[in-house]
Amino acid sequence: MGGTVHQRSVVRVGASLIVASLALTACGSRSGDDSGGGSEEATKTAKIGVIAPLSGDLSALGLGIQHSVELAVKQANEAKAIPGWKLEVVPKDDEGKTEPGKNAATALASDKDVIGVVGTLNTSVAQQVQPVLAPKNIVQVSPANTGPGLTQGAKWQTDPQRPYPTYFRTCTTDAVQGPFAARYLYETAKITKVATIHDKKAYGQGLVGTFTEEFKKLGGQVVSAQTINPDESNYQAVISAVKPSNPQAVYYGGEYPNAGPLSQQMKAAGLNVPLMGGDGIFDPKYITLAGKTADNDLATSVGAPIDTLETAKKFVADYTAEKYKEPYAAYGGYSYDAANAIIAALKESLKDASDVESARKATVDAMAKVSFDGVTGKVAFDQYGDTTSKVLTVYKVAGGKWATVETKDFETK
Repeated sequence: MGGTVHQRSVVRVGASLIVASLALTACGSRSGDDSGGGSEEATKTAKIGVIAPLSGDLSALGLGIQHSVELAVKQANEAKAIPGWKLEVVPKDDEGKTEPGKNAATALASDKDVIGVVGTLNTSVAQQVQPVLAPKNIVQVSPANTGPGLTQGAKWQTDPQRPYPTYFRTCTTDAVQGPFAARYLYETAKITKVATIHDKKAYGQGLVGTFTEEFKKLGGQVVSAQTINPDESNYQAVISAVKPSNPQAVYYGGEYPNAGPLSQQMKAAGLNVPLMGGDGIFDPKYITLAGKTADNDLATSVGAPIDTLETAKKFVADYTAEKYKEPYAAYGGYSYDAANAIIAALKESLKDASDVESARKATVDAMAKVSFDGVTGKVAFDQYGDTTSKVLTVYKVAGGKWATVETKDFETK
């Protein structure tokens, strides 16, 4: 559209001075909208949005996502990865909440220059964002959503159906993370009795669901199953409900703002057993909140610890060199890979495109075929848009820090 027609009509006007000057400045450019200034390549702009919590409780994770995308885009622009195009990052704060997330998606979807989005952090927020981006064919790649239903629908366990062809993710899911934790507790830690607690949100509930199924299948017992309200900070009631069942561990579905205080209050009340959670609690803030009694608490997280990976050395060095105010945190590597997956798709979809909107569908199609060696390992997607990599790690709090216990490739039994 736009570009080529415009060029023809200008030519028809005749050999005016405008055409002469255009011919000089737009040499080698594929569209007639060169901005002049003697550049030999017309530069059009495509925007990559970021939807993540950039303020509030979960901002430590969200800002790490934003900066990692900024790094990938900066490097792509410097390398002129997509001739004739400049990429720009547009960060939007979802505060880790559904309504602001939907608003962020609506703002990005109404910008004709937005070609893709990296985000979200929370599964519950993604549920609001997906239906806004999908009708506009805007590709979404999450570095952190682990809810299986996002890619395989509500009946993902029995009848997987992909709800949105625009949605992909670089991290593995709770269909893997919950069972991975169950196997660790039962097979490695030799724990047979567990209590579960979750925060009623999509992520926490899903995690406890897949954990419970696997733990029982292995022969373990769930001696108590409880919930908390995420806006509460006093967990005495739930602790009193769990304590008489004498669990050897508590498996928690949710995020560190609740999990830390829960661990601290559990131990103070004499329920002195490890709390284990998923990637939502794997953050230094968890240890700060859980306090001195956090030692031996456990978490699983997606992928291998980034500082041990050969493939991540350059990312870590480059990120450090940029002096971003916040660390790349738990999802930095996945966010960098997510942005680079979009950039890899754009190399195909934008090469002959006259504008962003007309290239959106081609970007979604190109995403399905993306395959490269990323920071976190192999980056490629299956027919649902899920990552083909199923590596996870168990971490334990030791001496006030997270220490790696084991990294494994999850095998379906």
